[in-house]
Amino acid sequence: MDEMFRTDATIDAPHRLGCRCALHGRRLFTGALVGAAALPGPVLAQTIPECKRSGFTKVVSAQQIEQAAGQQYTQMLQQAAGKKALGPKDHPQVQRLRTIAERMIPFTSECNGSAANWKWEVNLLGSNELNAFCMPGGKIAFYWGILARLQLDDDEVAAIMGHEVSHALLEHARERMGKTMATRGAIEIGAAIFGLGSAGRALGDIGGQLLTLRFSRDDESEADALGLILSARAGYDPRGGVTLWQKMLAANKGAPPQWLSTHPSGETRIRDLEARIPKVQPLFEAAPKPARRFGPPPAKEAAAAGSASAGR
Repeated sequence: MDEMFRTDATIDAPHRLGCRCALHGRRLFTGALVGAAALPGPVLAQTIPECKRSGFTKVVSAQQIEQAAGQQYTQMLQQAAGKKALGPKDHPQVQRLRTIAERMIPFTSECNGSAANWKWEVNLLGSNELNAFCMPGGKIAFYWGILARLQLDDDEVAAIMGHEVSHALLEHARERMGKTMATRGAIEIGAAIFGLGSAGRALGDIGGQLLTLRFSRDDESEADALGLILSARAGYDPRGGVTLWQKMLAANKGAPPQWLSTHPSGETRIRDLEARIPKVQPLFEAAPKPARRFGPPPAKEAAAAGSASAGR
């Protein structure tokens, strides 16, 4: 491991931004993306009902949410870089995450046309937490701990990434904020925050809401269903979602971690995933497979991550 990349840092992160669930030379995925030619047949929006977004998203400006999320993401990367906890671009796990993302991202605009214009970023944060997220606008981050402590294979990493990306595609953060404003009768206040105040204050207010946002079980189930589709079409076995959850439960002694705290737990969760897999398995079988497979961090590094986490 690069000695300059610390994997035991404490990093202030979005709470449940994606699920509640960094980098020198970070890279944008807005150009030609390789290894993920579209499959023939209807696009995701036609085949997966969950691609339909809630009407509550219209209450809040997508542009401002994405801009605020981008600012929060940049601040997080700066914080991580200051602690030498930002994964360098040549780190094997950074290359792994970006390879998986490159295969998955080309399919995202089939579910949400705006995704074609997002400035996608994928980064690795050197924290031992079991965490990962995708902010509005395609800002993805994985924590070292979720890769090292769970010893995830590529299919399991793709299951996480597909789930998190799905939250962004379905605009669950925008929906949650819209519902909150509507149910509290705060449309006028929201209009002031999102349009009439100073730009800096408005973005700060939105970012503050994103930091405390939590998704509902319905949101999580929708992200599960769409995430399996995305990972399968990218050439990763959707059965990785089941083994991922089994590892999560084992790591947390049967209780869901904060990253998945609103999900159904235990056997119910696994049964739900298993019930979805037969529907997406044909997509996986028809998809081009990755030319390169990556492994998890070396066992000695994983053990160090686990020891550091236990000592906290």
